[in-house]
Amino acid sequence: MSLKLENISKGFGRKPLLNEVFLEIDNNEIVGLFGRNGTGKSTLLKIIFGLLKPDSGIILMDGKYFPCRRIIASGKIAFLPQDSFLPKNRKVREIIPLFFPNGNDQDQVFYAKGVADFCHKKIGELSLGQLRYLEVLLIGNLQHPYLLLDEPFSMIEPVYKEYIQNFILTLKNSKGILLTDHYYLDVLKVSNRNLLLKDQGLLPIQNENDLITNRYLTKN
Repeated sequence: MSLKLENISKGFGRKPLLNEVFLEIDNNEIVGLFGRNGTGKSTLLKIIFGLLKPDSGIILMDGKYFPCRRIIASGKIAFLPQDSFLPKNRKVREIIPLFFPNGNDQDQVFYAKGVADFCHKKIGELSLGQLRYLEVLLIGNLQHPYLLLDEPFSMIEPVYKEYIQNFILTLKNSKGILLTDHYYLDVLKVSNRNLLLKDQGLLPIQNENDLITNRYLTKN
């Protein structure tokens, strides 16, 4: 089983971002995606999820073609966006049942490490780390076989960063995950394979030195 992009191209006005991009993600691996701001990382994720229509190219899931308009409704891809999506005036213990009406499914979030410390709080009262950890738990525990994570580690406390990393690793055996974040060391800790989005295409990345060679990082 795999999620495959073939010949995906996308531009805005006269600015091309993606040019005939090929990408395949198996449903038991974590793929790290790097790229400088403005290179099209979030655009690529939104195309995969069906929020943006590519100018050309197709998306296949498990060998079956999915047009853009059908991807979200397919129930196969879950997406964690950069920006928070939870209502700030609702308590955590009220939010969880909205995602998981079944009590057994709720337990996966309620009893996740550290959640008891803040489940009584309103969303707007959570720290950045608590909020991001909760969002990753909610999205990651859905039954969707493919998962897109846009900056799950950015600007959060170390303890919750560790919780998120450990949780993502538990998902590897059941999901295909595409993960992008500028906190590159955190991505390298969990990924099986890495790619750099540069010059409108994807380059394979083996280690930190490759990121330096391709000028994503400086030698310092």
